[in-house]
Amino acid sequence: MADLARRLLDAHARDDRTALVALYEEAANGANDLGAACFYLTHAWVFALDVGHSAADALHDRLYRLGRA
Repeated sequence: MADLARRLLDAHARDDRTALVALYEEAANGANDLGAACFYLTHAWVFALDVGHSAADALHDRLYRLGRA
């Protein structure tokens, strides 16, 4: 997770919102509990909406199925 945290910080520093979508989804997929997974999925979804990313609908669907959207 330390490598992922570094990559997230780097993407934030570069304001690379497209990369942040993938990185936050990666964090969600590796999360140890539902709350953390949904936290990361929400971030991925918000950045996806912000850049018009093709993953936005799928991220929303995941959050909806988890009762978080």
